[in-house]
Amino acid sequence: MRDIIADGLTRLGLTGRVPADASRQLAEYGRLLLEKNQVMNLTAIREPDQVARLHMLDCAALAAHLDLAGKTLIDVGTGAGFPGLPLKNLVPSLEVTLLDSLNKRVDWLREVISALSLTGVQALHARAEEQALLPEFRDQFDFATARAVADLRMLCELCLPYVKPGGCFLAMKSTGSDSELKEAEGAIRTLGGRLQDVWDYSIPGTEVTHRLLVIQKLSPTPKGYPRRWARMQKAPL
Repeated sequence: MRDIIADGLTRLGLTGRVPADASRQLAEYGRLLLEKNQVMNLTAIREPDQVARLHMLDCAALAAHLDLAGKTLIDVGTGAGFPGLPLKNLVPSLEVTLLDSLNKRVDWLREVISALSLTGVQALHARAEEQALLPEFRDQFDFATARAVADLRMLCELCLPYVKPGGCFLAMKSTGSDSELKEAEGAIRTLGGRLQDVWDYSIPGTEVTHRLLVIQKLSPTPKGYPRRWARMQKAPL
């Protein structure tokens, strides 16, 4: 995994921009992921080379496209830590909060953080729609990320409330998300945002192309959002 990641970081133009031990750290993260995956369902990707490319390098592409240094980021529905934990390894000055609703995943993420000797990152067990109502989290982060497979309208309602005006929600999607983005235009406006950028990128060493939607926060999210999850599912914005 280490050699694949190192080559991929070079192809992404990140050599010299990330710590010298970044590929080693990400490979160790991948090893810990595959080890834990034997007893906990963390990922459907089970081959080391695919973990290196489809998890680590997919997330690393964001660091190649964005200036994350010295910023704050909350990874909503982080799961096994993607993309927040790879980004933290690549940009040490990035302050990261990993948010997930499943306590056993959060416990494992804390073990990984400790094993990799990372600082400036916390794993938090909470429901996204509830945590976003707290003053210390609402409109507070430079970036919110989501790599979850969910409708963009609901992702925007879950994630944009965390972002400060001037910051961005980064939604990792497939290149077939045009109709989904069109349907989310009203939700984005309602929640105080606007579409800033659509960036399609190829994952090094694969024929896979993914898409990053950069949604800028223009104004504080109106009171009342996010709604309860059941309400979001029943009546998306």
